[in-house]
Amino acid sequence: MAVAGSIVPPLEDRPIKNTICLFDVDDTLTVPRQHATPQMLQLLSELRHKVAIGYVGGSDLSKQQEQLGTPEIPVQSMFDFCFPENGLGAFRMGEKLESASFIGWIGQEKYNKLANWILHYIADLDIPVKRGTFIEFRNGMINVSPIGRNASVAERNAFNAYDAEHKVREKMVAAIKQAFPDYGLTYSIGGQISFDVFPTGWDKTYCLRHVEAEEKRSGIKYTTIHFFGDKAYEGGNDWEIYSDERTVGHRVLNPQDTERQLKEIFFS
Repeated sequence: MAVAGSIVPPLEDRPIKNTICLFDVDDTLTVPRQHATPQMLQLLSELRHKVAIGYVGGSDLSKQQEQLGTPEIPVQSMFDFCFPENGLGAFRMGEKLESASFIGWIGQEKYNKLANWILHYIADLDIPVKRGTFIEFRNGMINVSPIGRNASVAERNAFNAYDAEHKVREKMVAAIKQAFPDYGLTYSIGGQISFDVFPTGWDKTYCLRHVEAEEKRSGIKYTTIHFFGDKAYEGGNDWEIYSDERTVGHRVLNPQDTERQLKEIFFS
């Protein structure tokens, strides 16, 4: 695989060393929950010889390994920076950086009340299909899925279309906000079937602290931070980092559009 197989220059020797490209995963680098195409991985490999690259996604590392890595090649070797769970888990050049804990922040008692409320709400929800794993507990957040994360690809696609019409996730987020107004949480709809719940400020902009810390680590100051994501609208889980004054935001439609924009910016 090109991204991992080629020898990339050290960060300080990249031709455009003050620039980094960060990518969302689903619908930006890959079809949701599917593996990246060889063409995408080849393009990322070529890009990595020009600038630093990294991804920032809401899922945990194991899911990103499934989509971007292989059984033989860890995803941490394919990107300079890996930011699972919005950067609450973080890797630089394959080495793990410090992480933060959602349960440590919110406390067990408050978390139990929130989880119980969510499960009761989903139990009363009238939707065509329910599968399993309605709350996925992660290090830096929880991911809530009304249909359940065990849904098949076909069921995910069907729910996504149903949700676009009936606003299931949007209505659920509004109800949680009303039920827990003082919890200090942010709710971010992403992907096809779920939304993330995390402390306010722990959105995808959290990863930027690791990017900015590179100046102290190696002397490299990333003065240009490109971010590519598909949910780059208010309420979408790419909005905060897309609209952040520290980034140059690029809204994409799908992986093919990501490839097109990268070629126009860096290879034209």
